[in-house]
Amino acid sequence: MTRHLWIDASAGVAGDMLLGALIDAGAALPAVQAAVDAVVSDSVRLEVDGVQRAGLRATKADVIMTVDDPPHRTWSTIRTMITDAGLEPPVRDHALATFAALAEAEGRVHGIPADSVHFHEVGALDSIADVVGVCAALHDLGVESVSAGPVALGSGRTRAAHGSIPVPVPAVTELSTGWRVTAGGEGELTTPTGMALVVTLAERSEDLPGLVVERAGAGAGTKDFPGRANVTRVIIGERQAPAAAEDAVVIEANVDDLDPRVWPDVISRLLAAGADDAWLTPVIMKKGRPAHTLSVLARPDRAAALRSVITATTPTFGLRQSGWTKFPATRAWHTVTVTGGEVRIKIAHADGVITRATPEFDDVAALAVDRPVLDVLTEANAAAVAAGLVPGRPLPAS
Repeated sequence: MTRHLWIDASAGVAGDMLLGALIDAGAALPAVQAAVDAVVSDSVRLEVDGVQRAGLRATKADVIMTVDDPPHRTWSTIRTMITDAGLEPPVRDHALATFAALAEAEGRVHGIPADSVHFHEVGALDSIADVVGVCAALHDLGVESVSAGPVALGSGRTRAAHGSIPVPVPAVTELSTGWRVTAGGEGELTTPTGMALVVTLAERSEDLPGLVVERAGAGAGTKDFPGRANVTRVIIGERQAPAAAEDAVVIEANVDDLDPRVWPDVISRLLAAGADDAWLTPVIMKKGRPAHTLSVLARPDRAAALRSVITATTPTFGLRQSGWTKFPATRAWHTVTVTGGEVRIKIAHADGVITRATPEFDDVAALAVDRPVLDVLTEANAAAVAAGLVPGRPLPAS
């Protein structure tokens, strides 16, 4: 069983609406504020209040600016801010992937590189607070997987910095590729930030899956439409982890003219942008040239953003992409205590029985400050055995 969150965006979704829904469902506001402060210290304050939308109770989350003249920020600047903020790895990685998708969409709309996309003034702080806040709230709630129903985008026209534009706005249209959408009503019902969060965090678009429901939450939009509740809802519950096959793509490029010292950065950026895995294979190309084949495994809906990362970070003149089928093992996590801190143990299991248990290496490396990594790894493995996390033993209760 995994803790699953389903997003009901049938009335639309914005970053603050999804944040309000998660806080309404039990995410701790202090934990969310702390994550936002780590990225934009003393710049914004999150406030929540109970409101009604078309007669339904919901939580309204507001981002209050505490600076008078916030600067414009590019995606490359925001990426550095999030990377250097010391966030929990899941919060950091989800926030980076969401902003990468948002910047890529805005870049295609305006015909500029994603790294050059500007998030203007207050909008930059709003987006950072919404994206980081949502990712921190998911982490605080212990959510392990996410899916979403059809998204209502709206209709008509709206005002933007460059004048009147059609709804859905171009960035939302770009982000919606491959997702089930509806008009849902008049006006702009879904914002680019809201859509970027949905397509990045949700594994698939689906109707409400089978769950043992634990809790639910509703986040309010700013406007109160008569006869139509302007809310984004979330439902959280236990879901049986499927052992079914999953669609995937592999994107590849042969590169023979990149300084090998750059490869670790390329792979890190791909993983931050949502790749499931990325690796290099030494090859010999034409004219006997030594080279590397870069391979990236990902969900199909993340392929476009990952292709952009590859073309931006390597000198390749072309890419190839093929469809694959994944059969991922059912996974769970358990934490053990070692000298100096804690290490997460990644567990593969089937029918309630452990098939493999491995210490999370990033946790091991972070604790190996004054002693060898091997010593910490050995201690973590011993702690896992002492906790009964060995193949053939029952999966411990979460």
